Parts: sequence; C-alpha cells; structure tokens
Amino acid sequence: MATMKKGSAAAAAVNDSRGAPIQDLRQWLERVDKLGDLIRVREPVDVMEEMSAISYLVAKHSPSPAILFESPRGYENSPAGARLLWNILGPSLRELIRRVKDKLKNRIPPREVPKNQAAFYENSVTGAAVDLNQLPIPKHWPLDGGRYAGTADCVITRDPDSGYLNVGTYRMMLQGRNEAGLYLSPGKDARLHITRAWQQGKPIQVAACWGIDPLFMVIGSQTFAKNVSEYEYAGGVKGEPIPVVRGTTTDLLLPANAEVVVEGIIRPNSVKTEGPFGEFPGYYGRPEAGCPLVEITALHYRSKPILTNALMADYPSNEQSGFFAIIRSARIWDDLDKLGIPGIQGVYCHPAAAGGFGMTAISLEQRYAGHAAQALALAAQVPGGAYYTKWIIAVDEDVDPTDIDQVIWAMSSRCNPIEDIDLLRNTWSTWLDPTQNPPEERPYGSKALINACKEHRYLPVFSKRTTLRKEIYDQVAARWKKLGLPGQAPEVRAFEQQSKVVYHEVGGFEPGKQPGEEKVATRKDKK
Repeated sequence: MATMKKGSAAAAAVNDSRGAPIQDLRQWLERVDKLGDLIRVREPVDVMEEMSAISYLVAKHSPSPAILFESPRGYENSPAGARLLWNILGPSLRELIRRVKDKLKNRIPPREVPKNQAAFYENSVTGAAVDLNQLPIPKHWPLDGGRYAGTADCVITRDPDSGYLNVGTYRMMLQGRNEAGLYLSPGKDARLHITRAWQQGKPIQVAACWGIDPLFMVIGSQTFAKNVSEYEYAGGVKGEPIPVVRGTTTDLLLPANAEVVVEGIIRPNSVKTEGPFGEFPGYYGRPEAGCPLVEITALHYRSKPILTNALMADYPSNEQSGFFAIIRSARIWDDLDKLGIPGIQGVYCHPAAAGGFGMTAISLEQRYAGHAAQALALAAQVPGGAYYTKWIIAVDEDVDPTDIDQVIWAMSSRCNPIEDIDLLRNTWSTWLDPTQNPPEERPYGSKALINACKEHRYLPVFSKRTTLRKEIYDQVAARWKKLGLPGQAPEVRAFEQQSKVVYHEVGGFEPGKQPGEEKVATRKDKK
C-alpha cells in the first residue's frame, strides 16, 4: 500500500468529520487544523521564492502538513490582507480512489444562488481601479518568467458553440496591474474554446478563482467529456449541487464559496509573451512564448482572503501530485468501467511519476485471452489517461497497484520484456515534456504498455507464488500489538490457496523421473 503524506487532508477535501460535504476552503482549513495537518506561519515570509522554498522542503517530511502563510512580507498595508496556502494535499490510497471513482458516476448540476450568498462579493473592484499588485502573488522558482497567481486555481470558460461551462486548472502569470497571461496545453478545453471564439472573430469571457475549495483543483485538473461541465462532476463528488453565482462583468457562473475571483475578457488574437515556469515534471517548461492575454475587468475577494498555491517540482514536493494521483486514477478506472472491462481491481497513477501524469498501474483478474493487453491499450488512450502518460503497467489481482514495491516485483518476475512490452507512437503529450527534443517535436509523445501479469496462456503452469496461509495471518494480526510490533499489521492481498504446484527446474531429481522429463512445453515447441 502506498504511504501517505496527508491522507487525512486528502479525505477532508470531500467530507468533514460528520460526513457532511465541506462547503468552502475555510471549512476545509478548520477540518485539517483539527487533524493537526496545518501549520500557521505568522512570521513575515517573502512571496518571491521564499514561500515556495519552505513548501518544497516541508513536503519532503512525512507527515507533511499544509502551510498557511499569514504575513506575506511587503503586503502589511495591502487593503486585501491576503494570506497564502501551500502544500495542500498528499498522495492517497486505493480505497479512497475507489470511493472517488464511484462518486464520479453521479453528476449533479450546479445551483445558482443570489449574489448576497457569495462571500467573495464582500469586496469588489472593477475597471481601471483593478490593481493585481495589491495581492501577494508569489514567484516560485528563480527562472520563472514572473509571478504566478494561478497554480492551484480554477478557470471558467464557455464553449462558444454549445454553451457548456468548463472548469479547468491552468497557470496564470501576472502581466500588469490588470492583465494576466493564461497558459494552456494543446487539446485542453479552455484552449479549444478560445481558439473557436477567435475563429469566429469574437472575444471570449473568462473568470478565475485564485482561492478555492481543494475539490475544484482535483476536478479541474482532469479531462472529462467535452460536453459536460466539471461543476456537475464536483457536485457528484460532494453529493449535492455546487452553489454558483453569476459574474458582474461576465455572464459566467462562479463558485459562490471562492476566496478570490477575477473576471475578464480575452480579445481576438490578444497574445503576450509568458513563461518560462517550473512545471509538473520538475523542469522548466518551454521558453517564453505567446499566450492568451486576459484583460481583468473585475476583482472580488473575501475579507482577508486566502490564495491557494501549488508548487510544481520533483516528488514529493510537487503539490499537485497528491490530488492528481487520486482523481486521475479514479477517472481512468471509471473510464474502464464505462467501457465494460471486467475484473479491474484497482488503478493508480503514482504521484512520483511527473505529478501523477507519467505512469498508470492497473490491477486486474485475468478472465480471458488478451484481457491484460486490452486493459493496457484502453487505459493508455481513455480520456482520463491519454494526456502525457508514458508508462502503463498491468499487474495481477494479487498485486496492489498503489504499492510501487509490489509493482516493481511483478515487473521483475512476471514480465518478459521481449514479449510483454508494446509501444504507441505519436500520442497526446505536452510542450512541457523535457524528453522530446528538439522541442519542435512536441507535443507528440509515446507510451510503453508493460504486461506484468502472469502469462495468460500458461496460467495453469506458472510458478506458484510464496504466500501466507490466511489463518496464520489472522492469528498474527490479532496478536500484533501484544507482540510489541510497530503500527498495525500490513494489509496482504494474496494468501495460500489449494492448487496444483508445478516446478519448472529442468534436470531435477524427483523420485522415479529421469533428468529432463519435467520439461514444460514452450511457445517455441508448439510452433
């Protein structure tokens, strides 16, 4: 089973201690604080690289708490009085993934509420009075092209043709007192919306929430059907409609419980140089290049708002990795369920693999010839898993996909590389992939499909795994604390079962047999 940095905080992203849905970021903070998973830093800390350095180092501890910086240096007299939240979530476990996967099957449309129910309308500035410099917007890395407000955010756009609302997580760089750049990877929904509007010669409205309920980061980071709003999936996870309120300078629906909201417009072909930025693989992305420019028409915020931030870095300091691992795993598992693929026991996108994007492990009970190969090919290309993923690994049901040690063991003892690895070429990737060189080759990628399951055609004679008897395990687990052993008895998935044992050594000395008689027919023999 995978270890957790802040499993309790991850679970708290959905429900409070009574099981009731958490309504906003402040309620989430109260819950995490009670669990002992929050550090409040009251000493002044600089937003220019110092906060990100602290977050990077704290994330390497286990457990690793969320950090609320309450006194950003240089903003003591800012009318906003903003605080900054970092290191929000950590990796999760298989059961949490299963629960999120099941919740994704339910979609609940949002519920529009009156503006007086949106706390972010406590303070509003519009037009020429907008000054983003009043907010303590941080710079993360030494070579970043600027200060980034949008990292743990949600960006709302509307499809010019269908009218559906997309809620996505995209980076936004401060470009001036009332301007912000919006970076969008190829194929992302907001990019498609902007491109379509520009093809029609029209501007497009956009809004961004820079202090949000962590659930929006979890949902907004993933790829869903392009005709269903993420608001509906977020409502399904919560089990109730997401309250939304209409904007003042746009006609977009905004999360009523957000901390900070900006509204704006992107005019046709309005582009400005943006980047570079230290991104989720742990490297700087592409050099500075043109990105859509958002003209901010309104700024709204709660009193003493909290800005949410996500540091992109190597693992375990990559803050997006925890919630990406949960939701991406659940999305792929849900996609496989929808396609009717039987026998799936678990799916895990390991957070160490480029923020949860780089690798997917699938555990399945093989039920027919080609079952593992089918699951691999589909997991590589379903909407929830197609973007960037390079390594897709199938393991048997006795292997926990969230336990990287077990996955590596299966790869080493059940995978024959010459037979069990297939490649996909020219797949959907990103400009941020440092392995694609020269950069002009991006955003195309490739994928390796690794079958680390016992070979299906030889299941009856595959070497028998050494396993505990269930009654012995239960006996030891019951006495675990009495024996003075640390923690709790580890979970075990595979136990001894009554089945025929086939030994594979050739030239053994079993009674009554001559050396060589035990040879098992091979694929070559059958040709």
